[in-house]
Amino acid sequence: MTAMAPISVNAEPASRLWLRGDVVPFAVILLVVAATRGIWFGNPVADYDEQLYSFIGWRMQYGELPFVDWWDRKPFGLFAIFGVAHWLFGPGPLAYQVVAAGFALLSAWLTYRLALRLVGRASATLAAIIQTVLLCAYASYSAQSEVFFLPLMLGMALLLIDPEHPHFRRRALAAMLLGGIALQIKYTVLPQCAFFGLYALWVEYRRGSTLPYVAALGTAFAALGLAPTVAVALLYAATGGFDAFVFANFLSFFDRMPAPQGRWASEFWLGVAPLVIVAGGGIYAAFRMIRPEPFATWLFFAGWALASLATAFLPSTVYLYYFAAVSAPFALVGLPLLDGRGPLKLYPGLLLATGFVALLNLPDRHAESRLQTQAAEDLARAIAPHVDARGPCLWIFDGPTALYRMSESCVPTRLVYPDHLNNALEIKALDVDQGDEVRRILAMEPGAIVTADRPVTVQNEETTALVETALAADYYESRSVELQDRVLTVWIRR
Repeated sequence: MTAMAPISVNAEPASRLWLRGDVVPFAVILLVVAATRGIWFGNPVADYDEQLYSFIGWRMQYGELPFVDWWDRKPFGLFAIFGVAHWLFGPGPLAYQVVAAGFALLSAWLTYRLALRLVGRASATLAAIIQTVLLCAYASYSAQSEVFFLPLMLGMALLLIDPEHPHFRRRALAAMLLGGIALQIKYTVLPQCAFFGLYALWVEYRRGSTLPYVAALGTAFAALGLAPTVAVALLYAATGGFDAFVFANFLSFFDRMPAPQGRWASEFWLGVAPLVIVAGGGIYAAFRMIRPEPFATWLFFAGWALASLATAFLPSTVYLYYFAAVSAPFALVGLPLLDGRGPLKLYPGLLLATGFVALLNLPDRHAESRLQTQAAEDLARAIAPHVDARGPCLWIFDGPTALYRMSESCVPTRLVYPDHLNNALEIKALDVDQGDEVRRILAMEPGAIVTADRPVTVQNEETTALVETALAADYYESRSVELQDRVLTVWIRR
């Protein structure tokens, strides 16, 4: 007779065991990411900058290169992400928006995994939800660059979070390579890379490594961090575009003049309030409610949060959407407030997560997204009969870059982003004179020109006057639509 296995009277049902795992937190996180980002899917004008990244990435399929054929100062890696997205999923906006949603989901999941170091699954899930909502609240709801480099920063944190790991040194080297890849998405991640590198060296020193060895390891860290950028530089050197690469990536950044508000505008106080509530509440709770353990892990998150603030404030002109870079470390600093073991249980986390989601006002945002898509399509229909892939071209003096692709028009200038020719802050930061380039474009007699009634940035008075004179002499107003609180007008050549 076969002996029966002993039966435990304390055995839990399989369903409860399943619920205790990560399946439910992942499903909740996936639902929040889909809800906050799906409403923008298919919207070609959801935000400004991503339209430029999309256009250049799309054109890379045809052998055209950033900085040489199409100009901008963002790193090569950012355009490569958009290029791969369009290669896989087609030329429309859904291609990069789906890829960005995948990056956002990865960020939320890594935030959850890091949070488990200090809190339980429910609290970690709330931290991931708050991180996701903050990312969207600071304009990374479609495909801003922050959504792409944030998972890499989280990956660095995850590799370095355990200083007692037997393979810490190997993990640190891998982390520095991740940081180097992140630099090729946006150079402003440099302060965060520096923080993680210095932290890893400090850990090595505390573990008994000699100063010469720590210095040699630091050199290896720097080499790995610079490797992706050096590889891109070698690519441009091999193709004859090295000078264009150096100017766009390094020199023009310092030639661009700061905006009047500089690094801080008065309206930022209200804009950063959610971040202050989360991180400030976490700091208060850590010292007055429940001490996070291990405390060194929480201090690691706090140090990273300060480095992420340096990322946001690194450029001479700071925009509110830069604060998307701090969404993950600030959510992690807030963990003591979210900890269900504290005196207030899960209530603060539930209140913050629910309140932040409510502030996004998703139903109204969904309606807004559909109206934006319709407005862009109306403009493209008005433009298309008057332009062609071989000429005459559309020229967007101020308006959505996406209209070039939507109207299937040629582009009369390598400065495809309108801001580069209408923005007075760019006067000294380009490799051409703005006025000369506008005169050259107008001499090509564009079939259609797009303008806006209200500028986004400080305008170059010379180029604005040139355009207004040409419109009055040779163009008539064809179609006007309201888009993103501005009225955009299509002018057709007589």
